[in-house]
Amino acid sequence: MSDLKSMIKKGEGISLEFKKARTALNRDVYETVCSFLNRHGGTLLLGVQDSGEVSGVDESCVAQMRKDFVTAMNNPQKINPPSYLSITEKRIDGKMVLRVDVPESSRVHRCAGRIYDQNEDGDFDITDQTVEVARLYQRKQTTFSENKVYPWIQLEDLRSELIEQCRNHVRVNANNHPWVELDDLQMLKSAQLYLTDPETGKQGVTLAGAMLFGTDAVILQVCPAHRTDLILRKVNVDRYDDRDLVRTNLIESYDRILAFVKKHLPDPFYLDGIERRSLRDAIFREVASNLLIHREYASGIPARLIIERGVVATYNANRPHGVGALNPKTFSPYPKNPVIGAFFREIDRADELGSGMRNLMLYGKTYGGEDPQLIEGDVFRMIVSVPEVGGIVDVEPKSGAQSGAQSGAQSGAQSTDVLQVLRGHPLSANEVAEKLGLKSKTGALKRAVKDLLESDLIEYTLPEKPNSRLQKYRITDKGREIFDHLVEPDSSGRFARGNSRGIKRNVFDREGMRKEMAGRKACPTVESHFLGFEGTSFYE
Repeated sequence: MSDLKSMIKKGEGISLEFKKARTALNRDVYETVCSFLNRHGGTLLLGVQDSGEVSGVDESCVAQMRKDFVTAMNNPQKINPPSYLSITEKRIDGKMVLRVDVPESSRVHRCAGRIYDQNEDGDFDITDQTVEVARLYQRKQTTFSENKVYPWIQLEDLRSELIEQCRNHVRVNANNHPWVELDDLQMLKSAQLYLTDPETGKQGVTLAGAMLFGTDAVILQVCPAHRTDLILRKVNVDRYDDRDLVRTNLIESYDRILAFVKKHLPDPFYLDGIERRSLRDAIFREVASNLLIHREYASGIPARLIIERGVVATYNANRPHGVGALNPKTFSPYPKNPVIGAFFREIDRADELGSGMRNLMLYGKTYGGEDPQLIEGDVFRMIVSVPEVGGIVDVEPKSGAQSGAQSGAQSGAQSTDVLQVLRGHPLSANEVAEKLGLKSKTGALKRAVKDLLESDLIEYTLPEKPNSRLQKYRITDKGREIFDHLVEPDSSGRFARGNSRGIKRNVFDREGMRKEMAGRKACPTVESHFLGFEGTSFYE
């Protein structure tokens, strides 16, 4: 609320405009949206007069205004090419204000057949000003490499089954989606993936279209440096413990990034109200889409996602709009590849511009104990703290969830003790229970053992006969290394356990891990490492 008041207090400018719009949307609303799309983006506030006085929008008209806006933005006779924008409702001093955040587009847009641009004085029609129109097209063409047209790439060079997969996805979500009735070529044109080169007049698939739907051979020709290097580096810090080198289209690249994350990162139990939410998926959905959507594909620098102990670091080539760490409170989202971003949002691979960032910052500290860091530069970096072993993150249980949280807390608290007793020699389940001072194998103990087995921290002595009466468990090298590295005994010789108030900590001492990671310094050769040299860890 205070941020919105501060914006209004500063007054209108090249990226901020006010409209009275008491009961309906006037034509100049769409002209402003068009000019923002064509310039550098901006924010439109409805219910605010030119003087900055908040007059408010008639609340009985809000639903119709929202409907009219969405309809117009998807109508090529009003805005061409269409743009997918939404209205958010804000309340200032009891009055309703509608906010529209408009990103810069990589295309030249028209409103009712006219081209509008933005300057300090507001919107102005440049349709008949040949020089201004030429400059606008040139700026769009050079600013966004995703729009480069490849006339030799035609429909038959793309993966038709992948296009159909995306069409089926939007069909499930909305039967009336325009893509449902379009053939493949019409769908590509609608998504701005098949364009006409303004210099040569030739038509073809754009770089964005090739990266989304091209065969691997096509992608190699248009973007030879394209790859996303996924690395797990915890035990063998000089090289890696696991690796996936992804060189395919962006849709399948997204799925492989998330699969690699799910394979190697825990998904602690977390209650949002009375519903469980996957913090890992919410966070790394944004990380994956950032790696792919906001990458500068004209650069020869590959992207990397490196999972190390307690931290995940990502790197991707960037066209920066500043230098240094981003402040979430003042950060303004800037689209690097608007066409790719819009397509990802249509197929539910990304959130609305800015909302993914909010989710990342909202859940990041809860998940890993530290706020994520986003660092702008020629190479864009993200650093996300992560827990080492699954369990239940710190979260106050909401109504109806107390017993479930307590159950999880007990199982997680025993995970460390299970590893401790298995450090000597293999034990059966009953022997583990006895060592822990339990009268029998409790549900919490069974869950702890199951979690440790799934995390490859312990293993069966008779893996081919999991239900054998002679079955025992032993700690793996991975479990021993992680346990010895992260956990130290207290003064009594025992290892720290989770608390008992229904709010479980990670099975390892997260505070101790934070101190250890804080004591390490960032490797000065991280950029060299990122560019492809092995043998250097992000932390030394």
